[in-house]
Amino acid sequence: MSTAHHPSVRLFQPSRRPGEERLLWSRDIRFVNRLAGELPGARVLELDSGTVLIAPSDVLTDALAQEVADQVSDPDYGIVGIDPALPERDRYLFALSAAVQASGLADRIGMGQSPQLVQSRMLDYFFSLRKLHTVAFQPIVCLATGELREYECLFRPQMPMLPQSISAVVMAAIATGRSVELDTFIVRAVLERCGELDAARRAANGTPLRVAINMTPASLLDPGFSADAIAGLVRDAGLTPEQITLECTEQQAVSDVGPLQRQVKALRRLHFGFAVDDAGAGYASFALIAALRPSVIKIDRDIVHGIAHDDAKQALVEAFVSFGGRIGATLLAEGIEKRVDLATLRELGVDLGQGYLLGRPAGEPQPPRPMGLGSREPAREPARVPSGA
Repeated sequence: MSTAHHPSVRLFQPSRRPGEERLLWSRDIRFVNRLAGELPGARVLELDSGTVLIAPSDVLTDALAQEVADQVSDPDYGIVGIDPALPERDRYLFALSAAVQASGLADRIGMGQSPQLVQSRMLDYFFSLRKLHTVAFQPIVCLATGELREYECLFRPQMPMLPQSISAVVMAAIATGRSVELDTFIVRAVLERCGELDAARRAANGTPLRVAINMTPASLLDPGFSADAIAGLVRDAGLTPEQITLECTEQQAVSDVGPLQRQVKALRRLHFGFAVDDAGAGYASFALIAALRPSVIKIDRDIVHGIAHDDAKQALVEAFVSFGGRIGATLLAEGIEKRVDLATLRELGVDLGQGYLLGRPAGEPQPPRPMGLGSREPAREPARVPSGA
C-alpha cells in the first residue's frame, strides 16, 4: 500500500492524547467519512488499500460503527483496539493489520498474512511486554529421599489477547529464525529474577538457589552464547555456574552434533550442569545423548505417564537408567502426576523427578510436596550432578 500521495500519513504518528484508542479500516470512504462526522476529533487517513479512522475508544464503539454502516449499504469493515502496551512506532501498524484481517478482505486486497508474518508479529508483541512476563519455579526432587535438588525455571508469557503458551512462542521463534533473540531475552529475564531470589535466600538462611534454565540448540551454538559469555551473564546476575543447569530443549534436529558437543564440554569445564530434555521422544536419541554426555537426562513426560501399567515404557526407562549409569548421568522423570507411576519410577532406579505430584510451578520457589511413600534402596548409586542439583 502506498501513502506518498496523501499528506495525512502523519496521522500514524503516535497520539499524545490521553486514553485508549480504536482503529477502523474500510474500503468504503463514504462510510468512513460519515462515521468520522459523528466523532469530534477523529483522524482519517486515506491509503491505497482503503481508509483508516482513529478515535478514542469511548466514542468509536461497535454500536455506532454498525449504526452508520446500516445507513450506507452495510460495507465491510474491521474495527480493533490500539494496544498501548506496544511500542509507539508499531501500535498503529499492528492495529491496521488486525483491522484489515477482521474485515475479511485481507486476501482479496493482497494483505493476507503468511504464517511466518503472523508469528513474527506475535514475537514483536511478546518482546514489547517485557515487564509483564513472569518466571515460575517447579521443584525437582530426589526420588530416593524426597529432598529438593533444584528448581526448573519456567518462563510464563503474559500476552493479552494472544495464546499464553511459551511453547507457541518458542515454535514461532524457530519458524522465523529468531530463536537466539528469544533465548537472549528469556535467559536475561530468568537470570535477573533468579539473582534477586538468590540474594534474598542467602541473606535469610545462606542457602543458594539452584536452577535449571531452558535453551534451544541454536542458541547454544550462537557465538553470543559461548560458554564464557553465558558464565558472564550468570555472574552479572550475582550467581555462579555451579548453581545453573542448562537444559537443551530440542524442538529441532541437530544436523551436526560436533559443535554442540564442544559447547557442552566447555560448559561442563566451567562447572555448569547440562541436561538433555525429552529423552525417549523426538530428537533426543541415545546416539545424541551419548555424544553430548550430559549430567542430566530428562525422561519425556509421555513415557512417564502410565508407566506403572506399560511394560514397554518400563523397559525403555530401564535402558535409560543403565545407559545413564554408564555415562555418569542422572535420570530425571518429567510430568509425574500419579503415585503408581512415582512408585514404579523409584523401583526402576530413576534418580530425580518433577511434576504436579511433587510440586506445582509457583512464582517463588516453594518446598516440594511430601511423596508419601516409604524409603527404598535405589537400584544404583545416583550419579552426582556436578552443578545445579
